[in-house]
Parts: sequence; C-alpha cells; structure tokens
Amino acid sequence: MADTVEKEPSLEESFQELDQIIEKMQGREVTLEESFALYEQGIRTLKLCTQKIDAVEKKMLLLNAQGELEPFGGAV
Repeated sequence: MADTVEKEPSLEESFQELDQIIEKMQGREVTLEESFALYEQGIRTLKLCTQKIDAVEKKMLLLNAQGELEPFGGAV
C-alpha cells in the first residue's frame, strides 16, 4: 500500500489560491456560510505564506568576513 504524501504548494501557488479565494468571496452568489468557509481557507493559506516568507528570511542570513551571521543587505 503506497503512502500518499500531499505536496506543499509553492509560495506562488499559495498567492494564486489567495487571489482565487478573494475573487470567490467578491461574487454575488456566495452565501454567508460559503463566505465563512472561504475566509477560514484564506486565513490558513495566509498563515502558510507567512511561514514560507519567514523561512526565506532566515535563509537570507549571510556569513560576513569574520564568519559571523549578518542580516541580508548588511547593517547600516
């Protein structure tokens, strides 16, 4: 029996999903119950986007000449 592992969407795919959710919520045919479900889905997707962006920011640390971690872009 094969295990099915769901692939996590890319950041771009997550942004596209958010756009689709917003479009659906703006539709006139959406019921209040559907709006709440879409809102919940949007919040989950937004949280995933935030986690991905935080991970990228952490990876953007660079080693300076002394071998110390320095924020991307250097200190001002």
